[in-house]
Amino acid sequence: MTLNCIAVDDEPLALGMIAAFIEQTPFLKLVGRYASAVEALQGLYKQPVDVVFLDIQMPDLSGIELARVLDKGEYGSGPRIIFTTAFSQYALEGYKVDALDYLVKPFNYIDFLKAAGKAQAYAELLNKADAAPVVVPEEEYLFLKVEYQLVRIAFKDILYIEGLKDYVKVHLESETKPILSLTSLKALEEKLPGRRFMRIHRSFIVALDRINAVTRNKVQIGDTSIAVSDQYKDTFSQFLNRWV
Repeated sequence: MTLNCIAVDDEPLALGMIAAFIEQTPFLKLVGRYASAVEALQGLYKQPVDVVFLDIQMPDLSGIELARVLDKGEYGSGPRIIFTTAFSQYALEGYKVDALDYLVKPFNYIDFLKAAGKAQAYAELLNKADAAPVVVPEEEYLFLKVEYQLVRIAFKDILYIEGLKDYVKVHLESETKPILSLTSLKALEEKLPGRRFMRIHRSFIVALDRINAVTRNKVQIGDTSIAVSDQYKDTFSQFLNRWV
C-alpha cells in the first residue's frame, strides 16, 4: 500500500529534508510540498492525500489550525496528521486534533520512519475496517484509538467502561490499569452489542456477563460497586427481572 503524502513547513531546509525523507521511503509518495498551511489547504482541496507532515508554527495559519479544519472533514476524506515541530509543548494539542504522531526537531530518518510506519499500520487497519464493520460479532472485538494507535479490544475482556468528559476509561480483566481513549461514552456505546453491554449511568457502561451481584440501585463487578441512575432504572429493571 502506497500512501500519498505532502510536506508543509515554512522553513526551506526543514521542508526539503522532510520531502527527501518521504521520497526515500518505499511506501510513501510525495504529491506536494508547501511553505504555508494556506497553500497546503488549497492543494488538499484539489487532490486526495493520506498523510500530512505538518509544521506547527507558521504565519497566517498554524499547523494546529489547519489540523482542526481537516478534522472537520471539510476537505476530502481527512488525511492523518504527523506534526513536525521544534516545540514539544504542543504535544497535547496534537493529541486533541487526533494527530497520528509528533516528531520534535531535529529528528533523523529513523524517527521519521517510525512515524511513517504508524501511518502505514493505521491505513492497513482502516482498509480492514472498510472490508467489514468495526464491530464484528463473529470476531467479537472493536478498535479503540489509544494515544497514537488503534488497539483491538475483545468484548469478553471488558469489565466496565467509565466516561470522563472527552475520554473513556475501559476497564479490562487482562489489564491492571484501565485503557484511556479520546472518545465519548455515547460513541462507544453505539459500537457495543446491546445483548452484552448496558448503560446504567450517565458515566458507566457495564458488561452484563461480568456482573457478580445486583440490587435495585447498583451492580457489583468484582470489587467495584456501580450505581444505577434514575435515567436508566427502567431498562435495568427489565434486565433485573430476567436475572431473578
